[in-house]
Amino acid sequence: MAESSVFNPAVINWQGPHGLPQFEQVGDDDYAPAFEAALREHEAEIDAIADNPEPPTFANTIVALEIAGDALSRVSALFWNRAGAHTNPGIQALEREIAPKMSRHYSKIGMNAALFARIDDLWTRRDALNLTLEETRVLERHWKGFVKSGAKLPKAEQERLAAINERLASLGANFGQNVLADESTWILPLVGEEDLAGIPAFLRDAMASAATAHGGGHSHVVTLSRSIIEPFLTFSERRDLRETAFKAWTSRGINGGETDNRGIVKETLALRAEKAGLLGYKDYASYKLDNTMAKTPEAVNGLLMQVWEKAVSQARAEEAELAALIADEGKNHEVAPWDWRHYAEKLRAKKFDFSEAELKPYLQLEKIIEACFDVAGRIFGIRAVPLANVVGYHPDVRVFEIRDRNDDLVALFLGDYFARPSKRSGAWMSSFQAQHRLTLKNGRQGELPIIYNVCNFAKPEPGKPALLSLDDARTLFHEFGHAAHGMLSNVTYPSVSGTGVSRDFVELPSQLYEHWLTVPEILKTYAVHYETGEPMPQALLDKVLAARTFNAGFNTVEFTSSALVDMAFHTRGPVEDPMAVQAEVLEKIGMPSSIVMRHATPHFQHVFSGDGYSAGYYSYMWSEVLDADAFAAFEETGNPFDPEMASKLKTHIYASGGSVDPEDAYKAFRGKMPSPEAMLKKKGLAA
Repeated sequence: MAESSVFNPAVINWQGPHGLPQFEQVGDDDYAPAFEAALREHEAEIDAIADNPEPPTFANTIVALEIAGDALSRVSALFWNRAGAHTNPGIQALEREIAPKMSRHYSKIGMNAALFARIDDLWTRRDALNLTLEETRVLERHWKGFVKSGAKLPKAEQERLAAINERLASLGANFGQNVLADESTWILPLVGEEDLAGIPAFLRDAMASAATAHGGGHSHVVTLSRSIIEPFLTFSERRDLRETAFKAWTSRGINGGETDNRGIVKETLALRAEKAGLLGYKDYASYKLDNTMAKTPEAVNGLLMQVWEKAVSQARAEEAELAALIADEGKNHEVAPWDWRHYAEKLRAKKFDFSEAELKPYLQLEKIIEACFDVAGRIFGIRAVPLANVVGYHPDVRVFEIRDRNDDLVALFLGDYFARPSKRSGAWMSSFQAQHRLTLKNGRQGELPIIYNVCNFAKPEPGKPALLSLDDARTLFHEFGHAAHGMLSNVTYPSVSGTGVSRDFVELPSQLYEHWLTVPEILKTYAVHYETGEPMPQALLDKVLAARTFNAGFNTVEFTSSALVDMAFHTRGPVEDPMAVQAEVLEKIGMPSSIVMRHATPHFQHVFSGDGYSAGYYSYMWSEVLDADAFAAFEETGNPFDPEMASKLKTHIYASGGSVDPEDAYKAFRGKMPSPEAMLKKKGLAA
């Protein structure tokens, strides 16, 4: 870049092993000048494409767009990783500045009339261009992207749309920062054995480590990290403390003051409705679903309500069993939301004769990582080679080479597994670099995928193993399924690489990968006791597998209620009081008072911290219909690692990215589209 003298070149020119960023050479003050230079360079590249005097061709327009903005992609990848996984007040201030600036930049590109004229010309003549299927998909993606960015609108409406997008970017950044502020600052100190009643050793260790991370003023603290709050709600015998912790957890973003998200949600919904109207859609859900497998809000709500009716019936039966347990203890309170996990654990122990505490010593983080890699080797023929002396973006981050059966390098993978106050909650996959085969301006022929997973498992005290719950282990497998989607990508064009697929298809590779965690062969090999090294006893393994659908009503109600509220928000116009709408929807569908939404509106980051899953939270369930049917394909062979099915899975699902229509990709793997029955059966909601 011409501006390299005014910013740290390590932000853009990655000189680590195999092109990995040299994270240790990039400081917080390096991002702002690098963004400025990269934005200028990208703007110049766009102008050169738009003003090209030659007639538009796929090469001089679409391919040129595909490789433009390489520097901006690099600084963005580094910065957004920093903002999500290891932030601080300086980074957060820059995030609030950069988010609207990036929106302005891309709005300007999307409304470049000369550039759209070239793309529109190619789209009109597409049948005569002799394009491959992938090239047609790439052209379509660019054309639709410009139309959805307002390329066909009058100038005044374009300007309004740009202003809306810019404001939405700011609101999304603020929403996420507010949730993190509420999460990272709240602790519940536990003093003495009375406060620790019922807490098993693994959780005591995690809470002691959390106390140290929060300044060391207490021996044990409860935090709002899911890896601590959920087991605390499960095991603590102190109902009063469970209630305090639960209310803090469910009040994120609704505590009043600067971090309250209710105003942000109201403004976000109003702007999204206005944006959809400008672009000719009846509501924002119709706008978001236009290019998905589901297609319409009616199709989404149809699936959600079909599942809801079965789930809520099952949940009410579960609640009755929990109420009976409470009565057996001589107590007379109803099942409150802060009681459910606690008594469900007791019911599980009673029904299946094992508890989460009994299972957890067999689920060591290190062994589950090994299991995850072993499955990848069996299905995809890849293996992970640790790069022990390579520095990641945080001391906890591990770096691996991913190599195939021929020992060829196919990807780099980074795993960031432990919770910390500087990391937003949840778990996710992202990339520093996506796979493609184009020649870049610097002469590089294609790029290696550099993929990372972020989780929030409780960090153990020094010298002790990190022990996971079964849900934690599933989360690790889930995120690695996303990572495999990125690492196994085999396409030519960056815009359709890896996870560049429709929102309701992107969860298929991740949710499908979870199935292999509980394949008996995998559990027998890797579920070994952290002290004795002995494998999980067969009797315990049998109980774990028998209990897979335990508490299914609760889990499905938690999720489905969130998805239905998301759809309700985005199939209406502006909403005066989002919390009233949430309450209205939950009352209408008959939400049990003993269960709350998995993500209540003020901390529903999937939907309001950016636009990723807005009118799209349903997609986990849509993909679950696919993943249940896809794993059934392996079960039908009698071999969960059947080589023929594995080859088809890799080719058609994990490697093809967005280069093929998702329905066509699924049919190429399975031969047909599925019905919801396999998913309902997997959940234990159908016979």
